[in-house]
Amino acid sequence: MEIVKKTGPPTGLRRTLWRLPIRLYRMGLGPVLGRRIMLLTHTGRVSGRRRQVVIEVVQRDEHGYVAASGFGPRADWYRNVMTDPDVTVQIGGKILKATATPIPTDVGAEIMATYASRHPVAVRRLCKLMGFAVDGGVDDYREVGRRIPFVRFTPRTTGMSGA
Repeated sequence: MEIVKKTGPPTGLRRTLWRLPIRLYRMGLGPVLGRRIMLLTHTGRVSGRRRQVVIEVVQRDEHGYVAASGFGPRADWYRNVMTDPDVTVQIGGKILKATATPIPTDVGAEIMATYASRHPVAVRRLCKLMGFAVDGGVDDYREVGRRIPFVRFTPRTTGMSGA
């Protein structure tokens, strides 16, 4: 694994295109995005205003949903949920109140390796987008997983709604 370039969140037209799934969720069309794309509603750490972002669910288990901050620990959504972990997630038609918790680095490495085995084409594209050159070996994906933060969104028992 090699870092080819440090990437930041998209700007300009790329940002507009990146945010199109938010509009689909707002129009009630979240279910067409499947269960791998999540709408995260969180509170801005500076503004205190409601913010939304779409992120990929890289793992789902009995404890909740896991996402990676592909643009690193400086991504706004990541910094916001680390400041205020009370969030709302929507996956398809299901809306859940949840708590965001950072995942230890070594656990993130294993999550990334597992994700790579399940989605080999997507992981190569994502690594390139994040600025990593990988040879496709499991150790490369583990190293990428050590370099990006992962967050678990654990549903709270109250406030559930949706399909």
